[in-house]
Amino acid sequence: MKAEITPQEYEAFKSFLQDACGILLGENKQYLVKSRLRRILEENDLNSLGDLLGLLKKSGRASLREVVIDAMTTNETLWFRDNHPFRILQEKLLPEFAERSPATPLRIWSAACSTGQEPYSVGMIVDEFRRQKPGKLRNVKVTATDISKSVLEVARRGEYEMIAIGRGLSPERQREFFTPSANGGWQIRPEIKSMVEFKELNLLERYMLGKFDIVMCRNVLIYFSAAHKKDILTRIHATLNPGGYLILGASESLNGLPDLYEMVQCHPGIIYRKK
Repeated sequence: MKAEITPQEYEAFKSFLQDACGILLGENKQYLVKSRLRRILEENDLNSLGDLLGLLKKSGRASLREVVIDAMTTNETLWFRDNHPFRILQEKLLPEFAERSPATPLRIWSAACSTGQEPYSVGMIVDEFRRQKPGKLRNVKVTATDISKSVLEVARRGEYEMIAIGRGLSPERQREFFTPSANGGWQIRPEIKSMVEFKELNLLERYMLGKFDIVMCRNVLIYFSAAHKKDILTRIHATLNPGGYLILGASESLNGLPDLYEMVQCHPGIIYRKK
């Protein structure tokens, strides 16, 4: 990117990104936009953000639009991020569903799953619970979604470099759930991988995923406007089975919707139950 981003270009790009995927860029994030879009501008022989926006407005540019959204929504993640949700899952939710409806499949949705660390972490917790409680929760399916095609490709492979493995994963779980791959990485074991299905999904668009008992929508709502956040939480509510649970990020809250959810204190940690 040869030219500096003008205020007009930045405002226009903010509008494009919010309309396309709901992400609301804050003020003075020009450096982030430049770093994430530099390669795209170079590959398309463009000199400025304004040139890119002009190209995006032309018909037949759906693939470029996807690449831009992908670049702006790719984020790093961790294994067992924040810890509390996984403790709550293991100590409260899995035992509750194992007793509540033992013969019914348990369905869990990991929204904005990035490169797969969250849904695979859920799979590990389920596997550990099954070993503690033989015969319980035999049928568990995790649906993991993200808007980014590139992170979903990584997630589906289930193979990670050592630097990614070391971000939140204990040596014990690494030995238990991964095997060394031929190129020096680590491959998640088939019994965990087969538990998770990955799908492309824009949280602002229609959900065609079925019903869930638990939805994990963590550390993504902070990027949306208040109106979009309310819309997403309302539609997530519609995907939950009666008595199902919503788990948000540590810095996120409902900020309303008392008719849809009730707060459940887990000491420490808070989750929300469908009313």
